Amino acid sequence: MSTNVLRTTDGWWVVRGERAVAVDTKAITTAELLADRAAVSEAASSSEAGIPVADLVALSPVTTPCRVVAQMVNYRSHARDSGFKGDIPPAFFRKASGSISGPGEAIVRPAHVKFLDYEIELGLVMGAALRVGTVVEERDLPSYVAGLVITNDVSAREVQLTKTQFYESKSYPTFTPTGPYLALLEPEDFAHLLNLRLKLSVNGELRQDRTLADMIVRPAQALTLLARFQTLDAGDLLLTGTPGGTALKAPPKAVEKIGALLPPAVKWKAFFKSQAKNPHYLRQGDVVTATIATPDDRIDLGEQRTPVADAN
Repeated sequence: MSTNVLRTTDGWWVVRGERAVAVDTKAITTAELLADRAAVSEAASSSEAGIPVADLVALSPVTTPCRVVAQMVNYRSHARDSGFKGDIPPAFFRKASGSISGPGEAIVRPAHVKFLDYEIELGLVMGAALRVGTVVEERDLPSYVAGLVITNDVSAREVQLTKTQFYESKSYPTFTPTGPYLALLEPEDFAHLLNLRLKLSVNGELRQDRTLADMIVRPAQALTLLARFQTLDAGDLLLTGTPGGTALKAPPKAVEKIGALLPPAVKWKAFFKSQAKNPHYLRQGDVVTATIATPDDRIDLGEQRTPVADAN
């Protein structure tokens, strides 16, 4: 069974039901904690009563700086929403590690961003180095992936689309809420990954709801493809794509064909004028709730609850 670890300003805690036991470790970074699994195991088996989890304020269990890499259009439902047909070539992009924030911190919308979108994603936390040229088979996943986290790949859509700029549009501070828990997996847990269900709601309204079975490129293949050109180290984070249900969706084909004939400035002005009528983009005061778990709770990454606020 997986072990849920929570991070606070005071250190690391193993979560056992509604209570948490402190991990006796000098680890500061995620990588250092992963190297001290014995201390985690000791806390998990301790007879201490611990303290209520509700009394702890969780930080992101993924410490910075670290590499943050993400997969693009990696769920069939998202591909349909985005207007893709046929085979979709695997693609990756980077996010700034400074975009990582805690599971209860506000998502802060920059003043120039009007179209703020959400994307729940399963995050893989590396437990060992992935070197260029590595081939990862399904049976090898436990050797490279230490655990899982909930992430939200928050996106400034007008920056992403008009500039074709993924790095900027997804890297503003607070644009990668992460946690609350780092679920450290046992080798046998990996057989249950496809049963993980991703759910995201805004103000109680369910927007995204899919299992990993909807994935196009699964974790082992993704790591193999990434290792063609990218090194990862323990503590680095791979976001594995989002299901359908985001605010942004491709326009109808007829509208898309007409738009292709227009100058870019005119096309985007018309597109975002229509998007302004879409009530699903995030606004100040909204609350985004995200969960990832298997039906039997063998793996349960907890609940991420993030308010949305405008920059001052």
